[in-house]
Amino acid sequence: MAAQEDPDKKGGVWVLDQQLDQPIDVEAKKVKETNIHKNCSSMMLLQFAFQSLGVVYGDLGTSPLYVFYNIFPDGVDDKEDVIGALSVIIWSLTFVPLLKYVFIVCRANDNGQGGTFALYSLLCRHAKIKSVPNQDVTDEEVTTFSRSTFGEKSFAARIKRGLEKHEFLQNMLLILVLIGSCMVIGDGILTPAISVLSAVGGMNVNHKGISKGKVWWLFAPIVLLWLLLIGGIGIFNIKKYDSSILKAFSPVYIYRYFKRRGRPGWESLGGIMLSINGTETLFADLNHFPVLSIQIAFTVVVFPCLLLAYCGQAAYLMKNSNNMDRAFYQSVPDTIYWPVYVIAIAAAIVASQSTITATFSLIKQALSLGCFPRVKVIYTSRHRHQIYIPDVNWILMILCISVTAGFNQKTQIGNAAGTAVVIVMLVTTFLMTLVMILVWRVHWILVLLFTSLSLLVEGPYLSAVLLKVDEGGWAPLVIATAFFIVMYVWNYGTVRRYDIEMHSKVSMAWIIGLGPSLGLVRVPGIVLVYSELASGVPRIFSHFITNLPAIHSVVIFVCVKYLPVCTVPEEERFFVKRIGPNNFHMFRCFVRYGYKDDHGKDDDFEEKLFDSLFMFLRLESLMEASSDTDDVSSILDQQAFESREIPFDNNVSIPFSNADLTISSVETMTITLEDMSLNASRALTMSHRTSINAETEMNQIEFLHNCKDAGVVHMMGNTIVRARRDSNFMKRIVIDYLYSFLRKICRGNSVLFFVPQESLLNVGQILYV
Repeated sequence: MAAQEDPDKKGGVWVLDQQLDQPIDVEAKKVKETNIHKNCSSMMLLQFAFQSLGVVYGDLGTSPLYVFYNIFPDGVDDKEDVIGALSVIIWSLTFVPLLKYVFIVCRANDNGQGGTFALYSLLCRHAKIKSVPNQDVTDEEVTTFSRSTFGEKSFAARIKRGLEKHEFLQNMLLILVLIGSCMVIGDGILTPAISVLSAVGGMNVNHKGISKGKVWWLFAPIVLLWLLLIGGIGIFNIKKYDSSILKAFSPVYIYRYFKRRGRPGWESLGGIMLSINGTETLFADLNHFPVLSIQIAFTVVVFPCLLLAYCGQAAYLMKNSNNMDRAFYQSVPDTIYWPVYVIAIAAAIVASQSTITATFSLIKQALSLGCFPRVKVIYTSRHRHQIYIPDVNWILMILCISVTAGFNQKTQIGNAAGTAVVIVMLVTTFLMTLVMILVWRVHWILVLLFTSLSLLVEGPYLSAVLLKVDEGGWAPLVIATAFFIVMYVWNYGTVRRYDIEMHSKVSMAWIIGLGPSLGLVRVPGIVLVYSELASGVPRIFSHFITNLPAIHSVVIFVCVKYLPVCTVPEEERFFVKRIGPNNFHMFRCFVRYGYKDDHGKDDDFEEKLFDSLFMFLRLESLMEASSDTDDVSSILDQQAFESREIPFDNNVSIPFSNADLTISSVETMTITLEDMSLNASRALTMSHRTSINAETEMNQIEFLHNCKDAGVVHMMGNTIVRARRDSNFMKRIVIDYLYSFLRKICRGNSVLFFVPQESLLNVGQILYV
């Protein structure tokens, strides 16, 4: 990050530059936090709860298809082991998805947004961590930077100071967030493979494939029907085979299970882990629905149906322990076997969609926070912020097919998925601990209780999946490592590039010293100079004017910023301010986006920018006129301590105090008439100045309209980043090859801002970092 400048160590030029190019912190206070889901009626809440079944719970709902086979791949030697494994499943579902995620973690959403990057955004705002390189103090007052205040000696204040003081801790926090996000992406590759393979595993005879069209509207009914079916089948199996299986609700059988099985029982936790597979996507998909609707759907439908499904399978295995390979399908009554099979395939497809949707959401957040290369994002639903990323979808498809073809057994894919899930949960636990301290300001005893219980449950799961790294558990580690390298290299290169641009920027004082013509020929037209700099003149502009003898009549420096907030209201997105005297015709425009905002809504980016510019000129004229009236009003306010008005000469009012009611001298009347004459004279002067300001405003707006009609040019930097000659070998690999390759294949800024190619001017430059 660029170092903060200390005013005490700067000279007069720095002070002048700050006065010429001050941040916009007044208009920006208008932005308020908004959430479209805050006010929902009861019927709408139930509708959201129903729809969340198809988007959020598909992955978690299809886990009964493959859990018991992954727990006992070699069969069951003791029927009591089935009860013990069921007891672990029951209490894992109770603690992790129900208590931890649905009722605690989901409350840590960032204005309705979930996932590891949403937690990171909360921490960045409350601990003053720069998540984007061009973030400055002004941004803290601009948007939803709600921040908790701490006592100087409190535990939270010490944690906050530690994070703000040590750049190493900030970097480690970012690495932790990237690891968690990459594991979610890995799970998005593995879950479709194991879900679909397990669903079609019930096929006993050859069957032709069924084509699938666009059936998004069927997702919620499919998952609801699936959950009700497996719940009903569970009740049927409990009554038919062994109702004593319900004693597994006692946690005593967990202790007996591990004591009896020893190491094999501990290793089976990797299979049991799959019973809560999909919990992490529940939080990542949070942006589609209100938190309360997700809580209702899980507690009323998903949780009881899953418990009944697992209990029913366990009851069947108590009598048929040899049918472990296809335990679910074997436990289905023959009369409804084929309908269940068809619905299982449909539910597996929906489950694949939920993990892929979570992957898209995380990548969109990472892209906005400067942690992923620019890719095309398509909004399939503007109201519910559902997105589709074609490039990422192709990558997921290729990797998913490779994983399916590469592994010989479903247990290997299960081991891989379990590794990804438990690592994501551990990352969420650590981030939630910081959120509880810095954001919620929870008492340290409650924080310790939450962290201890989470580690007590997730720690054994981690140790179990690590034992199976060579049996498929390596797959998510390899996938996550590849995505981590891409994300970290992009963030590292972006930050280093910004640091160099910040240090090589030109002072506004130097530009003003060139005079109104900037030492060049000012030709008709407007040039928009795009840069990430929030102050100063970008290097591409100084490079341009030192090599060409002309520049346009109006220069607008456009700074596009991605803030660590959910969204910036569209009406508050563009902020304009003037740079230097009026006759320089130079402005700076800040364009602010949150990580949920859609660039596609700004397809008329140029028009919105100019509308904001014209509005600024009108407000500037009004502010100058109001400043002229301040002197008049202050004089009138000082006439008397307690004043009131009486009529005089019809429409003229004379202010005086209560004491004047008993005085009738000519002298006082003369003084009053002189004051009135003075005030009237100043009022006429103010009216004259107002008319002058209005005329100036019209002239400026007309001038800008003429320049706009003459032509608008978009100037962007075509930057090549290279490592310095004295850089070490690793830095050269990262900058010269990896980062350069990612910049070549990612989308350009001209595409993001809908810049017409005929108006685009690329200025080449080489930066050595």
